[in-house]
Amino acid sequence: MFPRLFQLGGFTVPSYGFLVAIAFLVALWLASKYAKERGLDNEKVVNLGVYCALTGMLGAKLLMIALDPEFRAHPAEIFTLATLQSAGIFFGGFIGALIFAYFYMKKQGLPVWQTCDIFAPGLALGHGIGRLGCLAAGCCWGRPTHLPWGITFTNKDNTTGVPLGIPLHPTQLYEALAEALIFLVLALLLKRKHKDGAIIGLYLALYGAARFGVEYLRMHDSSNPLGGPFTLEQWIALGLAIFGLILVLRKAESTPPELSAI
Repeated sequence: MFPRLFQLGGFTVPSYGFLVAIAFLVALWLASKYAKERGLDNEKVVNLGVYCALTGMLGAKLLMIALDPEFRAHPAEIFTLATLQSAGIFFGGFIGALIFAYFYMKKQGLPVWQTCDIFAPGLALGHGIGRLGCLAAGCCWGRPTHLPWGITFTNKDNTTGVPLGIPLHPTQLYEALAEALIFLVLALLLKRKHKDGAIIGLYLALYGAARFGVEYLRMHDSSNPLGGPFTLEQWIALGLAIFGLILVLRKAESTPPELSAI
């Protein structure tokens, strides 16, 4: 665990915040690069990325507040600095950003599916970098394990609640690796001929499947209003994966035979 990148006097740069900032810049740079290559309005695309980041942070915190029993028991905790600095729940931010993005693209006249496609590779890579921030901060930890690559957290100053002195599945690294592989696949396919919407559909399908599997190895203490055999995150991941797969299949059906390999 490496929660602080460096500290000068009373000024501290948290590792998580630094890596999330890098993740955002990398994702935005990739989207801008792809937008220019495809003749899209770069200014509108960059603005979309910034607005989605802000909307995503809000959505992530709102879902965290809604599901965490600590906030229901102690509502005043919602307004603390710790809550402001926390990352929140990824799916809350992701879904919130998607909803905002749809209406923004419609209003600005951006082609919805093509714009989504150019954001997909950066979203995967950026999220992977962000998971390294989770590892540094000591959040999103896994279940206890006896496997040789288990990670043991020992920082007694940690405030995330991660168990100390116990080897845990490095679920942050599992997800970071999955996102890196997804990025490579999407970046390669984006260079080839494809139907608009196929790339974002593939991202949703692949990430949804990867997250569904990783969830079996993660520790959870948040509530699950949906119940059933899966965690709330697994239900959401499953829904995204199914939607993404349907989207990919529909795009494949409308693709001429010589392009159907995508």
